[in-house]
Amino acid sequence: MEHWLKEDERLDYLLAEDLRIIQSPSVFSFSLDAVLLSRFVNVPLNKGKIVDLCSGNGVIPLFLSARTKAEIIGVELQERLFDMAERSIKYNGLEKQIQMVHGDVKVVPSQLGIEKYDVVTCNPPYFLSHELSEKNVSEHYAIARHELYLTLEEAVESASKLLKQGGKAAFVHRPGRLLDIVTAMRAHRLEPKRIRFVYPKFGKEANTLLIEGIKDGKPDLKILPPLYVYNDNNEYTDEVSEILYGDKK
Repeated sequence: MEHWLKEDERLDYLLAEDLRIIQSPSVFSFSLDAVLLSRFVNVPLNKGKIVDLCSGNGVIPLFLSARTKAEIIGVELQERLFDMAERSIKYNGLEKQIQMVHGDVKVVPSQLGIEKYDVVTCNPPYFLSHELSEKNVSEHYAIARHELYLTLEEAVESASKLLKQGGKAAFVHRPGRLLDIVTAMRAHRLEPKRIRFVYPKFGKEANTLLIEGIKDGKPDLKILPPLYVYNDNNEYTDEVSEILYGDKK
């Protein structure tokens, strides 16, 4: 196992999918947001082409590989994260289904092809660049979490360029950016169709937003039932437990 890992990396389990992923506490570890996005988005079962933008260590492509046989391309700017993703894909024997691209989300449509893809997912940086504080000890986390190299609108624009007409784009973000993401989606021909708010527990404010749109779709927005992460005993709710563990808990 050691030859798969570098420095302080570890090999974690994706229990529901029966897969493994390489992570590092100092470089990148995926969050629940990525798990929820991978389960929220509608994907074709057998055929099609999917692009995941801001892939990090490849967590969303790995999750999606358990739900679809479609071709999946992950795009990641940071070389270290790209390398971690590639090694995880190889460890799981998924090279024929998942391909990683080391590149900039802003220009990747011209590299991968305009309007060729059925689904695009994206877990973009949540925070504005000026919100970066000195407390961020890792440059890798700073880039992943803050709009230093990619803004929300740029991510939405690239997603739209990649999608075929009628293709779906799904994003995860913070509720405070709801109007920003809806405005950006509509400006780039992505009509919001499904929204789900995620709450840490009942009675608390939502802290995560899941949204899916269709390229050149007709206006008809559905607000899905709320998703609660923890119950009153501070344990995962049944729905989140099933997403994380499947029947392997």
